Amino acid sequence: MAETSETRYRVGGMDCAACATKIDTAVRRVAGVADVSVSVVAGTMTVRHDGSSDLKAVERKVTGLGYSVSPFTGNATPAREGRPHHHHDHAAHGHGDHDRAGHDHHGHDEKEIEGLHGHDHALKTGPWWRSRKGRLTIFSGAALVVAYAVGHLVPAIASYAFLVAILVGLLPIARRAVMAALSGTPFSIEMLMTIAAVGAVIINAGEEAATVVFLFLVGELLEGVAAGRARESIQSLTALVPKTALLEDNGQMREVPAESLAVGAVIMVRPGDRISADGVIVSGESAIDEAPVTGESTPVRKGVDAVVYAGTVNGDAVLRVRVTAAAADNTIARVVKLVEEAQESKAPTERFIDRFSRYYTPGVVVVAALVAVIPPLFFGGAWSEWIYKGLAILLIGCPCALVISTPAAIAASLSAGARRGLLMKGGAVLETLGKVTMVAFDKTGTLTEGKPRVTDILSFGLSEAQLLSRAAVLEQGSSHPLALAILHRAKADGVPVPPAFELEALPGKGVTGKVGGETVDLLSPPAARERGALNAEQEARIAGLNDEGKSVSVLLVNGAAAGLIAMRDEPREDAGVGLSALKSAGVKAMMLTGDNKRTAAAVAGMLGIDWRGEMMPEDKQRVVGELKREGFVVAKVGDGINDAPALAAADIGIAMGGGTDVALETADAAVLHGRVGDVARMIELSKRAMRNILQNITIALGLKAVFLVTTIAGITGLWPAILADTGATVLVTINALRLLRLKGQ
Repeated sequence: MAETSETRYRVGGMDCAACATKIDTAVRRVAGVADVSVSVVAGTMTVRHDGSSDLKAVERKVTGLGYSVSPFTGNATPAREGRPHHHHDHAAHGHGDHDRAGHDHHGHDEKEIEGLHGHDHALKTGPWWRSRKGRLTIFSGAALVVAYAVGHLVPAIASYAFLVAILVGLLPIARRAVMAALSGTPFSIEMLMTIAAVGAVIINAGEEAATVVFLFLVGELLEGVAAGRARESIQSLTALVPKTALLEDNGQMREVPAESLAVGAVIMVRPGDRISADGVIVSGESAIDEAPVTGESTPVRKGVDAVVYAGTVNGDAVLRVRVTAAAADNTIARVVKLVEEAQESKAPTERFIDRFSRYYTPGVVVVAALVAVIPPLFFGGAWSEWIYKGLAILLIGCPCALVISTPAAIAASLSAGARRGLLMKGGAVLETLGKVTMVAFDKTGTLTEGKPRVTDILSFGLSEAQLLSRAAVLEQGSSHPLALAILHRAKADGVPVPPAFELEALPGKGVTGKVGGETVDLLSPPAARERGALNAEQEARIAGLNDEGKSVSVLLVNGAAAGLIAMRDEPREDAGVGLSALKSAGVKAMMLTGDNKRTAAAVAGMLGIDWRGEMMPEDKQRVVGELKREGFVVAKVGDGINDAPALAAADIGIAMGGGTDVALETADAAVLHGRVGDVARMIELSKRAMRNILQNITIALGLKAVFLVTTIAGITGLWPAILADTGATVLVTINALRLLRLKGQ
């Protein structure tokens, strides 16, 4: 079999799940197509195909349904083995001509994230009245007004005037209905609309038919505006990245397009400017406002070697930054790409609703036909009255609001989460997160900072400053985590660090050198013990510090113990608050760590959390399995590397930390900005989404039930029926958009 490739397209005018379903169904029928993934919110389609596929036929299928389509140039790539492909069930309906101005995109490189660096024109649809759909709605409304005027002035030709008004709006709808039927979706909303309008004309209800067509177009227009807002909610992230950067080139600064920056380039960022690329500070120190990207309310002070993100704002000093990621791979670009891909993955609830709709719409047609035929045939009812009611039921039965109820809520939730660094790979992950009852955390770099800090300085004769100064002198130039902790503390305390002479590393023991005429050694306790430098009291102090999970270094001056420096990887500042938030939500927490039990117990004691220590990766995987067998729905939070087996074994694997490739790709979800509290926020977002979905389904089915009864009872007719459907769709969409406002910041 030929190698399977993937091709991505930008699709213009998709406004609801029905659009995606219609496109999905049509494209799957093209020879050689293996799978199709369509994202409404992203406006993209990914097609997996073999070499025999006619990609022009794929494009013709999509344009025939009334959408604009253009491939991302140079983007056909071999599909990766093992990549999950989402097979979409086909909801048996669809929305129609969603073409809008501004969606006619020319090719982009696949690696390029649309909207970055001057490409955000793709997102701007312009005023609604300039769109193709908007113009059609205006013309239909104008024709309806003219028909009413003509009917009032010349009653004899009123029926013809309304027939013209019907045709203005109905012809494009009917064309799309036929194209959808030929492409495998016979029971589309366009088909129901066409049947209802034609039937109304036959029974001499042309005035109502013209009104119904106009209201249908208004509903589609409102739905398009709402969908555009949802689409822009995540894409607006791309506007945070500046279009230009100041590149350092042979000692000169020149302005270049930010998308042209190569990895390793050095850029200058002036106070008040947005940073143009992900990078590491080479020189300078400044307060960085990360609120646009991370939601942090206060600026973060950053200096040399600190990581900065594209789109954040430099505060009060000039910075030189070495670029670490190209424009297509920076944090914002990857967030946008990940969310677009996630929206192609359907949640269990969404798949159920799709399957339900598949049978629901043909069922509505059958019920409408029975209502129209049975009373006249068997109970002497008037044909015109019952056909009218049957046509109204066709419109009431439109499943638009029901089918959009779930994807709209999921898309809004994924977007809201992404804007705060909470990335979830699809609706299934979002749905499962709300069911989590146990969160198993890694320790190092997850609950703790991942780097030791000096916690205690115990001096035997020298002052603390003198002790710290001598230790820092010996550690200059070392990259060992404990050495960096001492140097960081010396810098923070403003301790002088004079030059040292005859520095020599003692493998496995420590370091020695000459400082101001003194021989100074910084040794591990066993190495100091070998030299007979420790007395009983000092040994007891070391043991006490070790019991608290701290690593201890002994400073010797001219062979005598001058003091102890204790270090420990301390809990993150927000760890306690984050764990409390989980507890308040009824979710239990546990710490799984490879560290020794003494250190694990000390950290767990500070955080008030259950723990398991001295665990190999396979041990963590085993514990996760045990927790699942005990009935817990388990989320495993780790760094995405050492915890890979446990992340895979958990119901949900959550990678923690700074936007690395591993954090974005290994697990089911990622907390980009390393806040423990974000795990609780992610779970709460899931619960809000599921509540929203339930509300949406209730709105959609409740309104239909009410109008079904009132229509059969003869209280309501055709135009209230389509108004109810339009109203339900708009209400459901607006309710879902409430999720864009993420609480608890």
